[in-house]
Amino acid sequence: MSILYVVGTPIGNLEDLTLRALRILKEVDYVLCEDTRVTRKLLDHYEIKTPTISYHQHSGDLKVDRIIDLLRNRKNLALVTDAGTPGISDPGGKLVSIVRKEFIDSEGTDTEVKIESVPGPAALTTAVSISGTGLDRFLFLGFLPNKKGRQTMLKEISGSEYPVIVYESKHRIVKLLEELEKFNTNKNPYKVTVCRELTKMFESLYEGSAEEILAELMKDPNNLKGEFVVIIKK
Repeated sequence: MSILYVVGTPIGNLEDLTLRALRILKEVDYVLCEDTRVTRKLLDHYEIKTPTISYHQHSGDLKVDRIIDLLRNRKNLALVTDAGTPGISDPGGKLVSIVRKEFIDSEGTDTEVKIESVPGPAALTTAVSISGTGLDRFLFLGFLPNKKGRQTMLKEISGSEYPVIVYESKHRIVKLLEELEKFNTNKNPYKVTVCRELTKMFESLYEGSAEEILAELMKDPNNLKGEFVVIIKK
C-alpha cells in the first residue's frame, strides 16, 4: 500500500511545523509542492533532503498521471501547499479528489492507496482564533474572483446571515474594503476584522468598519504588504 499524506506547513513562522509533519516529510519518497522553490526553503531549514515534484493549478494531465503512477508503484507522497493546509483555497483539493476517484471511491475500503491527513496551520483558523468574534458558524469564500463573479460574491457577503471570511492579497485589499462600504446597505456598518501577516514578524490585526480600517491601512504603505484574512460580521 502507498500513502498520500496531506501535510499542513507553516503559514509564516517556520517553527509552526509539527513533529509528525517533520517525520513524514523526511520519510516519504517525494514531496508534491505548489511551488518547489518555496517548499525547498522550508525543507532546507530542517535539513530535509526529500526530492520534490511541482503540482499547482496549471499542472496538466501528464503531471497527474505521473503522480498516479508513483502511487500505483507504492511510492509514498506528501502533498504540501506554499503555506498552510492543502485543500483550502489551493490546488491540493483537486489532487486529493483525483486520487480518491482513481483509487478509493471506485474500490471501497479495499484499496492500494490511502490518503492520510497530517494536520497543521491554516490562515483561516488562525484568524478565527484571535478575532474574538466567537464564530461558531461562518461562511468561508476563500479568495474572491478578480473580475468575473466578484459582484455576485459581494452580494452573497451582503446577504449572508452568518459572518463571512475571505482571503485577500496585497493587490486587492484596498479594493475589497471599498467594495464592502459600497455593498453595505444596512444602517449599521459591518464589523470588519482584518488580520495581516499572521504568525510573521509584522503580524497585525485591525477592527472596525471597512472605512475605518481602510483609513488605518492607508496611513503607512507597509500596512498594505503581505497576505490578509478578512472577517465580515453584521
